[in-house]
Amino acid sequence: MTDSPFGSLNSKWPIGRLVAGFLLFSVAYALINQLPLTQSILYRAAAFDYTNAGLAALSFAIQALLLFTGTLWLSKRWFVAMLFLVALSAGINMIYGQIVGDTLDLQKTGWLLTEARQAGDAAGEFAVPLALAIAKLLVAIALLVGTRGLLQRSARQWIGVSGKGSTMAIMALLAAPSLLWPWLNLHPLGAERNMYSYANAIFSADPPPQRAEVSAIPSPDVAVRKIIWLVDESVSYEAFDQIIAPQLTDHAPVDFGEAASMGHCSTPSNVALRSGVKVRSVNGSTDLRRTASIWGYAAKAGYTTKMIDGQVSGPPQNLLLPPEKALIDRYESAADGMKTDLKIARSLNADLKTGRKQFVYAILRGVHFQYRDHFPKGGLPEGSSTQAQYDKAIGYSKAGFFDALLDGVDRSKVAIFYTSDHGQNIKDGVTPHCSGAPVKAEFSVPLVAFLPPDVQQDYQTAPGGRSHSQLFPTTLSLMGYDTAYASKRYDNILTAPTARYIWFGRGVVPVKDGGTIDVKSGKRFPGR
Repeated sequence: MTDSPFGSLNSKWPIGRLVAGFLLFSVAYALINQLPLTQSILYRAAAFDYTNAGLAALSFAIQALLLFTGTLWLSKRWFVAMLFLVALSAGINMIYGQIVGDTLDLQKTGWLLTEARQAGDAAGEFAVPLALAIAKLLVAIALLVGTRGLLQRSARQWIGVSGKGSTMAIMALLAAPSLLWPWLNLHPLGAERNMYSYANAIFSADPPPQRAEVSAIPSPDVAVRKIIWLVDESVSYEAFDQIIAPQLTDHAPVDFGEAASMGHCSTPSNVALRSGVKVRSVNGSTDLRRTASIWGYAAKAGYTTKMIDGQVSGPPQNLLLPPEKALIDRYESAADGMKTDLKIARSLNADLKTGRKQFVYAILRGVHFQYRDHFPKGGLPEGSSTQAQYDKAIGYSKAGFFDALLDGVDRSKVAIFYTSDHGQNIKDGVTPHCSGAPVKAEFSVPLVAFLPPDVQQDYQTAPGGRSHSQLFPTTLSLMGYDTAYASKRYDNILTAPTARYIWFGRGVVPVKDGGTIDVKSGKRFPGR
């Protein structure tokens, strides 16, 4: 009578060896996916987004199980091929993460491909993080080889599968997530495979469309020569009103009160701000990649343009696609630690004291969670509430910011607008922004303006709600474009309430030409 494989488990799978092999594989997978695991699971869970954290954990678990299967059951030749593919994709992810401190996505991968000619210079500049990333990768590969050495023979005896058919089946399973996850809109893909999906998407995609030309003719005689948009990160109206507004009293801004963001995530909000939204006609077929952007209007009115991003030190974010980026005279990646915003304020102060006409779009570092990462250690007692951490982060982020920005500036020819990309829902057990069912707090942002005295009197607040969508036509009016044209084409300028609230979801632009977008509208403040 022949023993069942299950009956001889202890002889074919010594428990000590099984545990050791599993631990080796787990460490290898954790090394390969350190940043994706942290951001997709730990950060989401820390932000109380347990649903998405759990789904991400399940996605990684399935992919890890398939890699574990391939490690044990593939023939030596196919195992080596698998290791090569894993090392290539994981290596690119790990090097990028070690240098930049962030995860790769489709947009950043596209940027990497365009900057491949700089690889030699980058290797010299970032020799230490490059060496660390390669060392981690080699350790992970060695651990996978060790896992196979410990468990392969027992695994084949226990399962009793071998041959060409089983090899092809295992290879098909290994490839399945790379093919199915993007098609099913599942995420995230593991670092050991995501580069192949990104490369396929990049090389098979249609090129992004060009922006439309500006047809309107501006007046050459305008008093405002400097226009700056300050777009903060994750600053709610309530926090602004309590923490930042008291610092502005001496600067006498126009405070438009609680305004509505056009998105509860950073990307849709910034895309909509830059593109301009025709609030009376926008619908699911609108393609904001094709609009005449703020850069085109500024250039036609004679303004040089600059974009400063205080959140990145690498490629542009928030769907700043090449056709749009090409319209910007100067783009600066400005991330430089917890005092990035103060450094940006001092840089802008120097710009404000020059005579040239200039439009600047500045994305501030702000206070994206984890909030404790935005003020020095020891600033709060251990175990402080999320609300306390958030308030402390905002206070530290904006300490001295507006004083440095406006120090010695002649405001007679300057217009500065301050807002945030989206609000924050600071409650225990909820996602603070970009949630699946957004609430009002995620859209609630400040909107203030520092205007020339002779212009400011026209913008004293009238009753009614304001929206991000009004910033675009207001700026066009200040640049010398006909106010009636700007208001009719986009939204009312900020002397009046918004004509219609508009807000976008994650799908702010179509995936392909002719596709649809995620947009909603109404007379009520978003999230209510």
